Amino acid sequence: MLCKLSLVLVLVILITSCGGTSRIKWSLSSRNLPEQYKLNHVPFYPQQKYQCGPAALSMALAWAGVQVSPENLVSEVFTPSRKGSLQSAIIASIRRHKRVAYPIASPGSLIDEIAAGHPVIVLQNLGLSWYPVWHYAVVIGFDLNKDNVILHSGVVSQKHLNFKVFERTWARSNFWGILVLPPTQLPADAIESKYISAVNGLERLGLWKAAAEGYKTALNHWPDSFLAHMGLGVCYYELGNLKSAESVILDAIRKFPTEGAAFNNLAQVLMEQGRKCEALAAALRAVELGGPLEEHFKSTLEEIRNK
Repeated sequence: MLCKLSLVLVLVILITSCGGTSRIKWSLSSRNLPEQYKLNHVPFYPQQKYQCGPAALSMALAWAGVQVSPENLVSEVFTPSRKGSLQSAIIASIRRHKRVAYPIASPGSLIDEIAAGHPVIVLQNLGLSWYPVWHYAVVIGFDLNKDNVILHSGVVSQKHLNFKVFERTWARSNFWGILVLPPTQLPADAIESKYISAVNGLERLGLWKAAAEGYKTALNHWPDSFLAHMGLGVCYYELGNLKSAESVILDAIRKFPTEGAAFNNLAQVLMEQGRKCEALAAALRAVELGGPLEEHFKSTLEEIRNK
């Protein structure tokens, strides 16, 4: 089978965990930012009791082109025993709706994303460290003149909250924030490993078309990304588009001639097309290159020989 390199995705903390309160400076004065910025295309849905998670998620999904009511998201994200929604459930729901869940974890990144036109779901503790009151809101803007962020929060649309107050409540979740992006769009804070990991979440759910779009977006920005090449090749293979899979993998081999995983995947794609001699040569080359996946490469080689 195609060999997919494992991507470790460390995004989720339990809603019951209590984050630290160390302060991080906003450092806004040195940024080339407008004095005021507000996203005007993020709808507002007032939350029902304990339903801030579904409401915040519904708003962010709507901005990303997915129309689903908060009521229809309750079964996906709400945990009755906790009277709230886990971050893991929020992320899983974003992926189920074929959108990229991209994490952010600092005030600077949040401001950059808002300035780029991306709303951000944040988790705040509106209570105390020893008596948390967890709450999801959607940041939609800022006002530097008044030192405010602007949020859709609870039952209040376009709520203005002082930077320091917001930072204090947000810091208690270790600055947990998530973007909801169409797979054709990059975050402003585009870090290759983080974005590939986020797209890989779609692949793990078998959402091959959405994942392929995400990997193509990555390759447009990072044309020499080995993981994006491999991911896109896997998606094309799973979609039955063997010629496109072969083309992407060959491009990866040209750029990364010592990566056995690329030769292993090429061997599988060639074998699926009935090109056994070429497949055998590619599989032999993968075994020659070896590495931590050598046993997998040997298995592919044996499978081709048996056929």
